[in-house]
Amino acid sequence: MHPILETKDLRHVYSAGTPFEHTALDGVSLSIFPGEFLGIIGHTGSGKSTLIQHLNALLRPTSGQVLLGGEDIWKDKHFTRQARFRVGLVFQYPEYQLFEETVAKDIAFGPKNMGLQPEEIDRRVREAAGFAGLPEALLDKSPFDLSGGQKRRVAIAGVIAMEPEVLILDEPTAGLDPAGRESILDNLRRFQQAKNAAIVMVSHSMEEVAANAGRLIVMDEGRVFADGAPAEVFARAEALQQIGLAVPQVTAVFLRLRAMGLSLPPVYTVEQARRAILAAKEARPC
Repeated sequence: MHPILETKDLRHVYSAGTPFEHTALDGVSLSIFPGEFLGIIGHTGSGKSTLIQHLNALLRPTSGQVLLGGEDIWKDKHFTRQARFRVGLVFQYPEYQLFEETVAKDIAFGPKNMGLQPEEIDRRVREAAGFAGLPEALLDKSPFDLSGGQKRRVAIAGVIAMEPEVLILDEPTAGLDPAGRESILDNLRRFQQAKNAAIVMVSHSMEEVAANAGRLIVMDEGRVFADGAPAEVFARAEALQQIGLAVPQVTAVFLRLRAMGLSLPPVYTVEQARRAILAAKEARPC
């Protein structure tokens, strides 16, 4: 399978040539594939936010390339503009960016900028609202009359309505209660499966990425520290701790039990832990 989006030796330097020069990305090469759920983790200042802003051409590289469908995202102005529709980016706390008088108009903002016909815009608004978990009864309401969680859904729906091939979200569940977090993630998974879109989620929650992502990229000091399945990444618990990251709590518990001599497999979700404990109980001699 060919990647839909990739970076090649991506480098970004802020305030180059000044006393405040800072290298935020230093030779980052990675690939994102259609239909995958990719988690990006790393400590504060590791380069996560700078990286995702390059993926839909909000930032221009100091050097290196970002390729969308094999073509340089900066090859010409028209392609760069199209790339911003094909790669949707939802910032952290996106509800603060709502501005239209109704929910429907806010969701329609992106499709209108794409130059779509009114009938197609209406279809996309209603479909995106469904993917975001918004009842149609809310479409005519002011977004400012909604709860915080509903506003978050409106903002996400506004990006989904552009039907991006890659949907990037920066801490999409920050500040939500557990039920709200799981509901948002469930809706994202439904969109991913229905459209075969790639989902890229930046998160500080190890439990969240462990439970949802099929692949993780760990950033450290502007470089890719690790790239692999959650089981592979979280197996390097000590190395992650050395760069300021923690493994999921259930993983830490099982690593400690293994160190005490118990024969248990490595786990990184609560469900895996439940199955491992049940299997261990069944295997015990009577």
